[in-house]
Amino acid sequence: MVNPAAISSLETLSGALSDLVGRAAPSVVAVRSHRARSSGFVWRSGLIVTADEALAEEGEISVTLPGGESVGATLAGRDPTTDVALLRVDRLDLKPFRLDTTPARPGALTLAVGSHEGAPNAALGMVSCAGEGWRSMRGGEIDARIELDIALRRDAEGGLALDAAGRALGMVVLAPRRRVLVIPAATIERVAEKLKDHGRIARGYLGLSLQPVGLDGGGVGAIVMSVDAEGPGAKADVRQGDVIVAWNGRPVGSVQLLLRGLGADSVGSAVSLSLKRAGTPVQASLTIGERPQT
Repeated sequence: MVNPAAISSLETLSGALSDLVGRAAPSVVAVRSHRARSSGFVWRSGLIVTADEALAEEGEISVTLPGGESVGATLAGRDPTTDVALLRVDRLDLKPFRLDTTPARPGALTLAVGSHEGAPNAALGMVSCAGEGWRSMRGGEIDARIELDIALRRDAEGGLALDAAGRALGMVVLAPRRRVLVIPAATIERVAEKLKDHGRIARGYLGLSLQPVGLDGGGVGAIVMSVDAEGPGAKADVRQGDVIVAWNGRPVGSVQLLLRGLGADSVGSAVSLSLKRAGTPVQASLTIGERPQT
């Protein structure tokens, strides 16, 4: 015999989840770019945040609003390092959804809300992992690690992640091996604000092409394969063939990690390089520049 109290509890939960989706739906849109479909949400009046990874590199962009109306969108800016892209639409009547920086907790129920051609879609899961800030493979600073155990439709990528109270934890994105991550609210607010004002996120630039090389006695250095004649490396008298063995007194260890450390906050900072030039130790002071736009 089915317990009536259990049925009532399930109905209450079902209704509550449906209400949460209904509250978010007016702010969630479908995003269409060249051979790509995703979701996004209204961040501020006339501005929509979506997942950079799900957005085509070129071509026209359109947004399908709640209810099915399609409007053109322009790219205000994108940051592949944090997976945040910002679109502009000529519609000031759209309803922004406020992001919340409440920390996520492992085991907490989570709803992913996206849009398919203007109609909301939703998936229920839970926070499987929550932790401190981390740096993406492309060098972006992500303010918190939030991983979800959830089955996410591909066209829902870029939509909202809601907790059981209806707070928006951030934006759901697909990671390698179909893992689902949340780009947290704090990261979106920081990055989208810069994209709104500048269209891009500054990245550090050395003006050096580097490759890993083994060092005598063990360890890994970075050999300079080429030097931008107008870049920071050339101004610091770093030369082709030099081997960087230490960065601010610390062993290089990994060229990849060194380059990933060239975030926006690195621009303008001075670093001390310990070099080997034809076997002779050399010291250089380099001021990190801003990567030129391509």
